[in-house]
Amino acid sequence: MTEDDSSSENSNDGFALPVSEAWRRWRQRVDLDAYDVRWDQLEAQGQRVHDEADLVDQVGGQVILDAGCGTGRVAAELARRGKQVVGVDNDADMLAYAKRKPEAVRWELADLATMAVPEWFDTVVMAGNILVFVEPTLRQDVVGNLARHLKLGGHLVSGASRAEGCDFDDVDRWCDAAGLSPVANYATWDTEPFVAGGDYRVSVHRRAR
Repeated sequence: MTEDDSSSENSNDGFALPVSEAWRRWRQRVDLDAYDVRWDQLEAQGQRVHDEADLVDQVGGQVILDAGCGTGRVAAELARRGKQVVGVDNDADMLAYAKRKPEAVRWELADLATMAVPEWFDTVVMAGNILVFVEPTLRQDVVGNLARHLKLGGHLVSGASRAEGCDFDDVDRWCDAAGLSPVANYATWDTEPFVAGGDYRVSVHRRAR
């Protein structure tokens, strides 16, 4: 590590890669141990915790990118279903939890706006609320870069809440600029119909060009 690298890391408050202020605030409130095991606890109680993987199955495809994979819940479940999965996140601490999972997923520490992996993907999934936590000036770059990693005819499946500078119209506009055409919108990952005025949307876009 060079002196410049060290200064950069220190200025990033312990994160290996740049993160948004919204992400810093969220991480300050979250215990990663509790966060990681929460899903297993919910599943043990009989609750549904794999709606994201179910929707990816419905959309189709064998080679999957989990963009913003966090501690690896969705990527690991997709791997258990026989998918070839790459999980990417820019938070090294969360990725460390993902790497403890036994499933055959390739984990990559990278920024979604600039990552370059050798695969072409059938489906890219952004579970949770990834775009809202992206640095606002980089949100369109993230969508464009993910689109470049899709095979022609592949799908971007993403969830996002309404947020300043990241409304649903913004997401659609970024997708259109990246050559992605709208396929479907849902209110939830279990495909409840989306109603205009809703605060959260799961969208499916297809790489058409």
